[in-house]
Amino acid sequence: MRNLRHPTFRTLTVLKSIGFAPPPIDEDTIAAVNRVLRSGWITSGPELDAFEAELASLLKVHHVACFSSWTAACELALRWFGVGPGDEVIVPAMTYAATANIVLHCGATPVMVDVDLSERVSLLSALQAAHTERTKVIMPVDLGGWPVNYEAISRWLDTPETRTQFKANNAIQAQLGRPLFLSDAAHSFGAKYKGQWVGGQADITGFSFHAVKNLTTAEGGALAFNLPPAIDSTETLRWFKAMSLHGQSRSAHEKTTSGRWQYDVEAAGYKCNMTDIQAAIGRAQLSKYPSQLERRREIVHRYHSGFKSEPWYAAPPMQDEQRESSYHLFQLRIEGFDAERRDALMGTLKKRGIATNVHFIPLPMLTVHRNRGESMEAYPNTQRLFEESLSLPVHLELTNSDIDRIVHEVIQAVNVQR
Repeated sequence: MRNLRHPTFRTLTVLKSIGFAPPPIDEDTIAAVNRVLRSGWITSGPELDAFEAELASLLKVHHVACFSSWTAACELALRWFGVGPGDEVIVPAMTYAATANIVLHCGATPVMVDVDLSERVSLLSALQAAHTERTKVIMPVDLGGWPVNYEAISRWLDTPETRTQFKANNAIQAQLGRPLFLSDAAHSFGAKYKGQWVGGQADITGFSFHAVKNLTTAEGGALAFNLPPAIDSTETLRWFKAMSLHGQSRSAHEKTTSGRWQYDVEAAGYKCNMTDIQAAIGRAQLSKYPSQLERRREIVHRYHSGFKSEPWYAAPPMQDEQRESSYHLFQLRIEGFDAERRDALMGTLKKRGIATNVHFIPLPMLTVHRNRGESMEAYPNTQRLFEESLSLPVHLELTNSDIDRIVHEVIQAVNVQR
């Protein structure tokens, strides 16, 4: 009989596999979807109306409209403002492709700016330097959930100098009288600026509820409206709702409840509405979202505590006197690393059962923009942030032991590579 105590037969430790961002789907969410499926109404209807109202109340804005994605929502915002050929939209070089894609869809030009290496978002000075009389929209990105300086950007846009330089091409642009402040807040649902949730600071704020986001509707997005009184908010909301349904003046639910089937199509719209199934998922999560945010905060701060004594560690922005992150990402930055060593580190962690990601491949590195003449040489901070960074898991399934294990594995691997 073999001796099971002999070292040859010792039980091997099986490492738990740690995913990067599994969606926060719980039994309440499943029950909410089941309820809608049994209701007899699954497309845009009462569940969506309730979700939009709850979001507006939470964000302290008059109107929120939900759509099939952040991309569809924010492209509609550009088209509502009349952005087209000859116009410029200022975006950061460090963002996902969608931020610039929607500008190109409209026939306009995305004008890229470098990000600040510590803030990891666009500073006012960079936006000001890129601004011209062709600038129609300022679209900064809250990377990883860290808000831009909303107040500083808003004050600048409202100065007489900026207003004088603005050339309106249509009635809506003339009513606003300056570039539109469209915030790419895809990462920052739940972030705070001066004690208020991000959503009511820019003219229009776009959120993403994609599968990997803090709050998900599987796919989906929303616009929070904070337009000045000169612009009719009721008419604006009506336009967005119609244009998400082919330009149709009355939705299916409105036709059913009003008893009037007649409708008109005033313009060639799109098909990008959010369904009641998606809204039910969002509502189920929204009720517990504050506590989920707190857990994400604990995770990020535990990472920070684990890494802060390492000489190569550059902390992501988390909180200052004005802002607090939504803790969507923990974007670890390793000073002095390059892309080759970063990728090798990711490979080592993968072998140890730990999934990681990179946010993002900068826009100027993508073929679509290199073909437009873009080069990373113009964006040194973005280049460095890309090469020195990788994103570690932040999600509700993580235990403190998981976090400590990830920290240990990263430190061990980095110190070997350095």
